[in-house]
Amino acid sequence: MSEAADKPRKGGFLDGVERFGNALPDPVFIFVWLILILMGISAFAAGMGMSAVNPITGETLQASSLLSRDNVQRLLTSMPQTLTGFAPLGLTLVIMLGAGVAERSGFFSAGLRAGLRNAPKKAMTPIVMLLALVATHSSDAAYVVLIPLAGVIYASVGRHPIAGICAAFAGVSGGFSANFMPGPIDALILGVTEPAVHVLDPSWMANLAGNWFFIMGMAIVFFPLGWFVTDRIIEPRLGTYVPTSATPISSQKADSQLSANERKGLWWSLFAFLAVTALWGFLTFGPGQYLQNLEAPPEFRFDPMIQSLIAYFFFLFLFTGVAFGAAVGTIKSHRDVVHMSTEAMKDMSGYIVLAFTAAHFVVLLTWTNMGGIMAIEGARAIEAAGLPAPLLLAAVVLLSAALNLVIGSASAKWAAIAPILVPMLMLLGVSPEMSTAAYRVGDSVTNIITPLMVYFPMVLAFCRRWDPEFGMGGLLANMLPYSFFFLIGGLALTIFWVALGLPVGPGAPVGFEVPANAPQM
Repeated sequence: MSEAADKPRKGGFLDGVERFGNALPDPVFIFVWLILILMGISAFAAGMGMSAVNPITGETLQASSLLSRDNVQRLLTSMPQTLTGFAPLGLTLVIMLGAGVAERSGFFSAGLRAGLRNAPKKAMTPIVMLLALVATHSSDAAYVVLIPLAGVIYASVGRHPIAGICAAFAGVSGGFSANFMPGPIDALILGVTEPAVHVLDPSWMANLAGNWFFIMGMAIVFFPLGWFVTDRIIEPRLGTYVPTSATPISSQKADSQLSANERKGLWWSLFAFLAVTALWGFLTFGPGQYLQNLEAPPEFRFDPMIQSLIAYFFFLFLFTGVAFGAAVGTIKSHRDVVHMSTEAMKDMSGYIVLAFTAAHFVVLLTWTNMGGIMAIEGARAIEAAGLPAPLLLAAVVLLSAALNLVIGSASAKWAAIAPILVPMLMLLGVSPEMSTAAYRVGDSVTNIITPLMVYFPMVLAFCRRWDPEFGMGGLLANMLPYSFFFLIGGLALTIFWVALGLPVGPGAPVGFEVPANAPQM
């Protein structure tokens, strides 16, 4: 196990959170208890006839008891499908099959030592934070590639690897909507906004760059906040990391020189990288355009390419690792490749067990309809508050941040509450783009502090690769400061933006002029 020789223990708030979190049962059994609690709540809610009406479809969301005959039958007959249908599980295992070869062949260690040998340690946090914010456009690939790689990057320069994992997790997930350019998530979220606007203005069309300026402002605010929290709060409380024989790259020193074979291996890996990347370029832009949807609108045309990034990283890690291993002698036959991938799967065995219970909780919550009911009723409560526009949008931020603790999907939450929030804010003179932007702030900042977030167990597994005794309380305690600073920064940005009337994006003002024939809410 790693030791934090100078880790301070002052009995502060974060240490209290960590002790409380670590005193809880194993995360596997936390999800078991949550499932049991959800069963009781769903039975009570169904017995009380709890329901809510979806404003777009007119469909009534009726609370459904998990103890009903149909749900019990569905639970017991669909267990294999529930586990295999848990999206993060397949994504993570596919990536780790390739990454295990790249790591155990020595490629990661040599490549990082070559690239970062002369880089100052203090530069690691801004580099990782910037990459994490930009990488949100790659969706799932950012979680399963950048976050574990950040741990390796930090360890390679003698810094605490869990601090690197936390920084990357904060940027990718806490800064989910913060970016310097619009991307697929903009098309998805603003696409949900459009039918909500049609309640008042049927002629309105979604501007897919409608949040561009605001999400750029989010990135500019979150970048220094994440840098500050990592270097001034998280890494000092983690202390000095002392690697052991069990840690992933402990056999390599951060300042060691590359051998002649390692330099040759890196050249071979470069050729493998270029070959895999050229293949993806050919499949995307070459004859046939295999990774484009030619019948889709322009903003969705490259969805197949984006969705193929998991496969791209699998092949990239696999072939660069094999090329490096063949050059340096760590891979002598195909059996070595199989052995390395097998060892990588052993590292993920605990995550597979955790994914089983997490997957069942997520799907059972969906069956109860409780998530949608909570979202709709929460939006109605904000509507009744009668706050001025800046504070009303701040309330939207807080509502989406709270809902995000129990409902992970950004589009699902927005689909439930947008039909109420968007028209209501339009009648108060707030544009659909600005209400969408406020929602996205809250939807981002609490991703990193809820174990119900589908990637939270995966990030915990990445941390445990470096410290097997690292618990859920430790991860929660380390992510709380990011969430707090991002929430305060996001609230300030939202209020500031509305108060000054800054454009939310090209052709997307903060204000909205209500059509003369608009229906009343």
